Amino acid sequence: MAEARVIPLHGGDRADRRPGGAEPGGTEPGGTVTPLPTPERRPADWERRLADLLAFARRRVRGDYEVDEFGFDRDLTDAVLMPPLRPLYEKWFRVEAIGLHNVPAEGGALIVANHSGTLPLDALMTAFALRNDHPGHRHLRMLGADLVFKTPVLGALARKSGQTLACNPDAERLLTSGELVGVWPEGFKGIGKPFKDRYKLQRFGRGGFVSAALDTGVPIIPCSIVGAEEIYPKIGDIKALARLFGFPYFPVTPFFPLLGPLGAIPLPSKWYIEFGEPIRTDVHGEHAADDPMLVFNLTDQVRETIQQTLYRLLSQRRNVFLG
Repeated sequence: MAEARVIPLHGGDRADRRPGGAEPGGTEPGGTVTPLPTPERRPADWERRLADLLAFARRRVRGDYEVDEFGFDRDLTDAVLMPPLRPLYEKWFRVEAIGLHNVPAEGGALIVANHSGTLPLDALMTAFALRNDHPGHRHLRMLGADLVFKTPVLGALARKSGQTLACNPDAERLLTSGELVGVWPEGFKGIGKPFKDRYKLQRFGRGGFVSAALDTGVPIIPCSIVGAEEIYPKIGDIKALARLFGFPYFPVTPFFPLLGPLGAIPLPSKWYIEFGEPIRTDVHGEHAADDPMLVFNLTDQVRETIQQTLYRLLSQRRNVFLG
């Protein structure tokens, strides 16, 4: 929407003067009072949101939207799934995204991040940062575990928001088509680790994400997230309930399940998400992914870069909640 033009009330230029030399709001010859011009009113936030929602509804009714081969619905993601994350990002966690210039504005790239927080809010906040704060306003196509897509409702929403199964064929197809792909190699070992092990990276697996980057020649961008560890401090695990529901763990925090649904409210820690310098993979030649030693070394390089960045960010943080 074009920005409203501000009309000066006093001392305007010649175009704002009335015939006969009268100023706006002044008195013309003959005693006629010239009324002040009425400035254009900017729509309130709720009016803009309502207009966007109505426009979205019209597009859905007309079928004026696209879904890609993975089930990604950009229109639904931007209009429905992303907006509820804004209060969390801006007001609750007060996320500061650092190093966004290291993420390319176009073309394929692989974001590799640490995982923590008991629930995967760190992945959602990373995706929002890239969509909202990056100059290219890029969508992050996240690679998720099987459990995500087997869960009713959650699996469908994950597909609609652009997520897909964490496997090399899907990752390579996305990277080859120029998408920004996100992976959290620690998986459930990272997100479900005890609070006493916070900010200690778990094993990165066998380096499948490095193989996908080498096969497609895209840069790997290490991403370090500070703040997510404190939202649900995991102090225990009820294994019987985890087996009953088919979860990898059933967390016990200082407030959950003791306070019931209230205990599911995340603590308002201050977050920092830093995107590091890209690690090039197009310099290793064809069939580089078949070299296990190269894959191991690059995996270790990415992991060490994230770990050292976490230590640096933590050393600069004075308070968990104030930053």
